Amino acid sequence: MTFLTRKMLTRRTVLKGVGATVALPLLDSMMPVLSAQTRQAPMRLGFVYGAHGVIHSEWKPRQTGRNYELTPNLQPLAGVRDHFNILTNLSHLEADSKGDGSGDHNRAAAAWLTGVHAYDRTQPGAEIRLAASADQIAARHLGKDSRVASIEMTLDPATQGACDSGDCFYVNTVSWRSDTSPNAPEIQPRVIFERLFGDGGNADQRRARIKKEASILDSVLEETRALTARIGRSDSSKLGEYLDSVREVEQRIQHAESGLEESVELPDRPLGIPASFEDYAKLMFDLQVLAFRSDVTRVFSLIVARELSGRSYSQIGVPGAHHGISHHREDPQLKAQKAKIDTYHMGLLNYFLERMRDTPDGDGSLLDHSAILFGSGLGDGNLHRHNDLPVLMAGKLHGKFQTGYHIDYSPDTPMANLLVTLLDHAGVPIAKLGDSTGQLLLDYGQAVGAAKS
Repeated sequence: MTFLTRKMLTRRTVLKGVGATVALPLLDSMMPVLSAQTRQAPMRLGFVYGAHGVIHSEWKPRQTGRNYELTPNLQPLAGVRDHFNILTNLSHLEADSKGDGSGDHNRAAAAWLTGVHAYDRTQPGAEIRLAASADQIAARHLGKDSRVASIEMTLDPATQGACDSGDCFYVNTVSWRSDTSPNAPEIQPRVIFERLFGDGGNADQRRARIKKEASILDSVLEETRALTARIGRSDSSKLGEYLDSVREVEQRIQHAESGLEESVELPDRPLGIPASFEDYAKLMFDLQVLAFRSDVTRVFSLIVARELSGRSYSQIGVPGAHHGISHHREDPQLKAQKAKIDTYHMGLLNYFLERMRDTPDGDGSLLDHSAILFGSGLGDGNLHRHNDLPVLMAGKLHGKFQTGYHIDYSPDTPMANLLVTLLDHAGVPIAKLGDSTGQLLLDYGQAVGAAKS
């Protein structure tokens, strides 16, 4: 018989200091030798949104099955191709116009995780009425055992004023707590960091911390030393490496904020956002890796580009506004620019998936135990079509999914079927979401699927 000679730690053990709480990664000390069930790492879900559809000839593989050829958009993901599936011909028909005056971009973002039509709320007598989104349905179930039920993030500042329907309400988020309550995504890395790992979310606290240049880890130093004395050598090494990664992310945030003391009075200048968009995106992805690894949260959403985004990508040679470029009118030059933006986004996603793949988690990696959905509420941004959406799903979710395939479905198979399937496989009880008609059959043998009722 094997006897336990060291004191066991619970999975919810944290380090506490003044104004700080630091969750821990999964350690051997948290996994009793005699309990296989306790050893299993939790399931995690992530939802990443990219606006304005794609150029299908640059996105959609021509072959199905495992041996499909990566298209130009997917080339940056070559190193992780065995860790994701491409699912084509899925549609959000509830994002189509119903003649009520609502805009295509509003409906695209609103339907992406709900499968519900967004009516124009600017009309007389109209009310906000959508539905709880898939991420929030997951958060209610998976978030019961984590400190933060879910994290909602964005890389694209909220738009104000006139939109394509005269109403910008829906394009700024993809996450809804209920049919009337959207989640406003957070754009500031520091606010996200402090929500995950400690207090200090208001402007005065942020300024004080910048001036002090102290780490959140310094306040838990005493508890760290005490914990290190209680755990084995392997766990000490894991703990040290994890806390180093927390400090490294924090230092990057401080670096982005350095020199801003003189400009914090400018109301239009945000604190803590790196000047480089690529550095910004990677920092936000790294925060989520930390959040998953420490089990602070098990659900996140991130908007890489929102609908109607005016962001310029001059760093990759595309100086025009993303939304305007997506309306290419079959102009070869504009189509090439749109495809270049989409390929760039896949490079950023690849960074995140590689970090997830390379981060140990229990008997596998974070990516092994997660499902990450990337997509858009528009298929063809030029024509505002909501069919044949770009859909990439990465991760095996504890073996619930096989990966490395392109599966092409019957035209206009409901995208909501995939959302129901994803939630069901994550252990979230759900019978229907939006216009779903059943679960999505993932037929890896033929790599051709259909909806099963």
